[in-house]
Amino acid sequence: MNGTKWYLSLSVAVMGLTLLSGCPKNTEVSSAPEAQPQKVVGAPAAGAETSTAAAAAAARAAEEARAKEAAGRNGTGLQPIYFDFDKSIIRDDAKAVMKANADYLKANPKVKVHIEGNCDERGTIEYNQALGQRRAVIAKKYLADLGISPKRISLISYGKEKPLCRSSDEGCWQKNRRDDLVAQ
Repeated sequence: MNGTKWYLSLSVAVMGLTLLSGCPKNTEVSSAPEAQPQKVVGAPAAGAETSTAAAAAAARAAEEARAKEAAGRNGTGLQPIYFDFDKSIIRDDAKAVMKANADYLKANPKVKVHIEGNCDERGTIEYNQALGQRRAVIAKKYLADLGISPKRISLISYGKEKPLCRSSDEGCWQKNRRDDLVAQ
């Protein structure tokens, strides 16, 4: 009987150590984006400067293609709107776009819209999730004020998780600070 208690105690201790060693350690989370590998096809072998310039041109072309795809991916009249840094206010240039989006939705009463809030890479994941949500909410309110039933509008925030552009400059960040309006 004494051997059984010893064996049971040893088994519990081994299982406890196994569980503790299998738990993930606390890790530090960085808000800096991970470097994305650039694939250059057919780049000239003349030198590093030529390869870098070709890679940059290929990256810009890919980013522009993604932006065009996002703007018209539904084949609808719905267009994205853009925001200023750290803001969730509909800009003056976006008001005309929102009016056109509302006109499209009025002309197509069976179409529902999904507003996707997006942010640039700066800031924490949590902060950008909240900012993307505020941007989507303000766009929904704006459409509702233009006569679109809120029941036709759903929201999601992607924060900084769905960038159109991956360069770390203002031109790229501007493309990522947006609400995409997607017909459902």
